[in-house]
Amino acid sequence: MGQSEGIFLNCIKSEAGRIKLLLDIKKLGEDYLLTLTGGKAHAGAVAVGLFDKTSKRASSSVITLPGHREDRIALDGARQVSRATRTTTVFVVGIHFEDISPVEIEWIVSTSEKMLAEFIKKVES
Repeated sequence: MGQSEGIFLNCIKSEAGRIKLLLDIKKLGEDYLLTLTGGKAHAGAVAVGLFDKTSKRASSSVITLPGHREDRIALDGARQVSRATRTTTVFVVGIHFEDISPVEIEWIVSTSEKMLAEFIKKVES
């Protein structure tokens, strides 16, 4: 990861047809700020992941804007990153494509999981 004024940056991209996703990662001190966007970028769901050093467990909470469905990606992603990094994680997810199909939604969910796994693998190595 590169360094810019104390904030470490990394970007992971994935695409299939018209669907393009961008996972942007910033390290803020010991913590992480991730954004996952695609199509018309926005904040659809925001999750915070926490790691409890006593119990060695990670948990997360999510706020979802009305009419948005990115909550599961944000909630699970924040918890997974916090578990792997043992830090606090803020994960903002906003993906919007007009007339999206069920197959495209499936691809987005599975690809977002793969993108997060790729990032976690880099952090753990």
